[in-house]
Order: sequence, then C-alpha cells, then structure tokens
Amino acid sequence: MLDGTLFINLSATSLSDEGLRGFIGEQLVTHGLDPSRIGFEITETAAIADFDCARDLIQTLRRYGCKVSLDDFGTGMSSFSYLKSLTVDFIKIDGSFVRRMRREPVDSAIVEAVNNIAHISGIRTIAEFVEDDEVMRHLRSIGVDFAQGWAVEKPGPMPAT
Repeated sequence: MLDGTLFINLSATSLSDEGLRGFIGEQLVTHGLDPSRIGFEITETAAIADFDCARDLIQTLRRYGCKVSLDDFGTGMSSFSYLKSLTVDFIKIDGSFVRRMRREPVDSAIVEAVNNIAHISGIRTIAEFVEDDEVMRHLRSIGVDFAQGWAVEKPGPMPAT
C-alpha cells in the first residue's frame, strides 16, 4: 500500500473490456469505497499496445477519483512520448534498471532521467526491486518518492482474518 492506497493490477486484456469501467464504478458505490484510496496499475507495455483503450480507462478511473500507476516504466517502446498523453499519478520505474544501478552507469542515468521527467510532469515515482540500503540511499539522494522491495519490507504471510 502506498499512502494508504490499495493498488490493483489490471491485465492487458482488461484494458479493452467494455464492462470494466462500469463494474469498477458500481463497486465503488455499492461498497461505499473511498476512491482516493484505490489505485490501479497498468503496465507500460499494455498501455502502449492498446493506447486508446488505456488512455480512456485511465481518464475514467481518475474521474472516479482513483489513482493510476504506470507499471514497469522504461521497458516499452517510446516511453516518454506516451507519458505526455497518459495522465497517471505514479510511475513505477522498472526494477531491471534499479537492480543494475550500482554496476551500470547507464541504468543509474535512466532511473534518474525517468525520475526527473516524472517530477517535471507532476507524477510521483516508485522504484521497484530496491534490495539493499545502498540502492535505497542513492534513490533517496536523487529524489525518488517511494521504494518497493526487500530493503523496504520482506514479504510475509497473509494475516489471518
């Protein structure tokens, strides 16, 4: 959870599901959910593959008051040109770059560039696969907003109900 927000991953096929938008809206109302505490993650690759559907779905979710995150950012084609047209709240910087930051100067530069462009666009950033304190310190020093990985919290069992 991020800022008390529960994020739900959407599959590539769900982007073009005509009934999904209405279903989400109905569930928010039926269950009295605070939409500002619900977020949806869409992979960059899925968004680019079906750009118009992704853009329309993102606009609808944001109209409902939900947050939207573009996941695995940096792995798709023409990332920055699409970013200008997708009004998301968060970008999750792909872990393949984060993991190699210490060994590969280009990966470090990519993480920093994505973070800077996101911030200029008013988008908050999340670094994936943050596995140690050294990477965490570097991400903090360049202003990445949030981190996800073993350096933050170890996976654990589901709590009993």
